[in-house]
Amino acid sequence: MSLKDRVALVTGASRGIGAATAEVLARRGAQVAVSARTVSDLDQVAGRIRKVGGQALVVPCDVLEQAQVEAMVSTVVKEWGRLDILINNAGLGTPTMPVETIPPEEWDQTVALNLKTVFLCIRAVAPIMKRQGYGRIVNVSSFAGRNFSRISGPHYSAAKAGILGLTKHMAVELGPFGIGVNSVAPSVVLTTRVKAKWEARPEEERQRMLAGIPLRRLAQPAEVATVLAFLASDDASYVNGVCIDVNGGSYMV
Repeated sequence: MSLKDRVALVTGASRGIGAATAEVLARRGAQVAVSARTVSDLDQVAGRIRKVGGQALVVPCDVLEQAQVEAMVSTVVKEWGRLDILINNAGLGTPTMPVETIPPEEWDQTVALNLKTVFLCIRAVAPIMKRQGYGRIVNVSSFAGRNFSRISGPHYSAAKAGILGLTKHMAVELGPFGIGVNSVAPSVVLTTRVKAKWEARPEEERQRMLAGIPLRRLAQPAEVATVLAFLASDDASYVNGVCIDVNGGSYMV
């Protein structure tokens, strides 16, 4: 799954799945632009990539802002001349809560952060990938979008389900231009943020959740990153419009 000479952009790359994905892509030969709002965290990710001989570009961006998204993409193309891979990883979970307690403005914010951001980034890269006649777009959905969320609310599940619909539509629309569009749906992944949520739950509840996972454990960020890297590679050249579940067998279709 060599990515030599490919240029990749990873959103939400400051930590967790995004950081792990950036590092995997770089190890496989890609030039990787890392984006998020926290510059100091991005610098650390880029530093780790450069330390092992990879090429990294820090491009801070609030992916909720169209102008910033367009500037981010332009910066990458100006630096490296093209953009082959987009990993849409930016997003954020919510507390679990009954639907009647969700303020409408929180619903809007959650859907925007997890779904509108994917739209804005695809919108910005599509003309570039069309001109190239090549592209790989991989969107990070969730077990929540395939089924339901164990640790977030219904607004998060709805947004992540929306990513699956957008992925399929984009696969049809962009496929004729040589652009593959796919998604992954991780279950609970032990990122720093999720680990805190996980450890705050009663032991009995944790054991009950683990009992529903045939592998009897939660995922590590790198285990999702390698699947993203596969979909970003030419080894997945005839894979289009699919969602790969990365959940230890807890949800099967």
